[in-house]
Amino acid sequence: MTDGPLGPVHLARTLAAPDPGWTTRADVIVVGSGIAGLTAALELRTRVPRVLLVTKGQLWSGSTVWAQGGIAAALAPTDSPAAHLADTLAAGGGVCDPAAVEVLVTEGPDRLRELVARGATFDLDDGGQIALTREGGHGADRIAHAGGDATGAEISRALVAQLEAVRNDPGIEVIENALVLDVLTTDPHDDGGSRACGVTLHVRGEGSRDGVGQALAGAVVLATGGIGQVFRSSTNPPQATADGLAAALRAGAELGDLEFVQFHPTVLWLGSAAQGQLPLISEAVRGEGAVLLDVDGVPFMQGVHPMADLAPRDVVAHAIVRRMAATGTDHVLLDARHLGADFLRRRFPTITARLADQGIDWTEVPVPVAPAQHYHSGGVVTDLDGRSTIDGLYAVGEVACTGVHGANRLASNSLLEGLVFAHRAAHAIADRVARSELRPGTPARRPGPSALVPAAARAKIQATAAAGPGVIRTDDGLRRAAARLAGVPTDAHLRHAGTSVLAEPQTAEWETTNLRQIAAALTAAALARTESRGGHYRADHPDLDPAWARRVTVALADDGELVVTAGAERAVDATVLP
Repeated sequence: MTDGPLGPVHLARTLAAPDPGWTTRADVIVVGSGIAGLTAALELRTRVPRVLLVTKGQLWSGSTVWAQGGIAAALAPTDSPAAHLADTLAAGGGVCDPAAVEVLVTEGPDRLRELVARGATFDLDDGGQIALTREGGHGADRIAHAGGDATGAEISRALVAQLEAVRNDPGIEVIENALVLDVLTTDPHDDGGSRACGVTLHVRGEGSRDGVGQALAGAVVLATGGIGQVFRSSTNPPQATADGLAAALRAGAELGDLEFVQFHPTVLWLGSAAQGQLPLISEAVRGEGAVLLDVDGVPFMQGVHPMADLAPRDVVAHAIVRRMAATGTDHVLLDARHLGADFLRRRFPTITARLADQGIDWTEVPVPVAPAQHYHSGGVVTDLDGRSTIDGLYAVGEVACTGVHGANRLASNSLLEGLVFAHRAAHAIADRVARSELRPGTPARRPGPSALVPAAARAKIQATAAAGPGVIRTDDGLRRAAARLAGVPTDAHLRHAGTSVLAEPQTAEWETTNLRQIAAALTAAALARTESRGGHYRADHPDLDPAWARRVTVALADDGELVVTAGAERAVDATVLP
């Protein structure tokens, strides 16, 4: 490292893109087609005159379809919302919002029953009731599942079918294969402050809405999923490129808890060169009794935590990393053989098939696993109705920071959070639309240059994130990561290579720009929190510090400077050293 500050972190407030060539209008725009986006759109359809649903791929291709384990809710007579609340707060490491958790656990059972009424079919027990199992961090059986280990796919199927049934309704429009570029905002001097008033989007396909256009509305609901492709290895699908999170940041919204990244402890290890979306071995496998072993065949979770192999995910992930270091290997083993071949094939048919595709018969041999990025507890800071710090901009699902997860998401709370808070947001927005509080505004151009990062930089960004704000973090590692990210060109549309610009505005470049911006913001937040808590582990600050029982937030000033704040009262210097 060299001496001397690199200077404050600055991020562009818009993406470089052509001017919109077409315009459409709605009362509310919903971006994303996972459980949160589909629920919000279906709830809004009968409550506001016109809803526009925009999705990056096909309706069925949201992140929800990949969820294996299940959805948590206190349905059993021997369980209670109070017990679910206690388990969630324990997993959250002291920084959950108790009011948000209370909303989740008390409203969750009714929302799950409504999901069944929409056509979702869950596995049943011998008595004909929804079968419930247990996952790490839960003190009771409260995980409802479908198809054994295909819960997300079944939920997605049911909600998509509901939407397809009303797709020709004049009150709703669906635009598929559309990447949202920026959230449009009004002039900050209009009506006392900047408001969200729509989105710009790029549509791939046939018809008059090809290319870049704009959709104008009084409210925008982001349900765009997580940040998976910020990292080299993730369980997230390829389209999880932090688009909604980056767009909200550029629009001026406050982001919170970015440093709390959940690395799933048991992701199939496919070698040190593996990257992209990797197969997940659901936590439900350990819930059924599978055991973690090191490469010498020694169980190692006993004594690490009272719940042993069913400890919260951050505890298990860190224990695996330490065990790998102690044994000089890059993976451990998950042994489920004692559960029996018939049980494994019946209870986990999807996992069994995916392992078979890799030549692994887990009924005969232990499965090699290692931690990989899985879920992001942080996101766009919202209130209990999904409302962000920018009027008219809402966020639900993984892109949101409701305060439910705190430092570490409790297993299977994510689908429930998307369901509960999408429902709340839709009803709150409909009430405001009825009161004429969410009227469309006129988009204003935000100050400063636009950004475009060449797609070729994606591998460098991902490797930097893995080495800096990865599973185990240090001050030096984070500062090196910040310096490397600062060195990535952000004006590829203006730089020339011979007679051509370095890169044209297009999907891969827009996604890579989003990845770079969120990697920079995440690194700054991780650098600010000088303790270890939940999904944030600092090897140079390995202990939990009670003084850090508060939220770290980031936001962009008008000039694009990244402002990092710890709690409501303390500003933290975002300057980094190379």
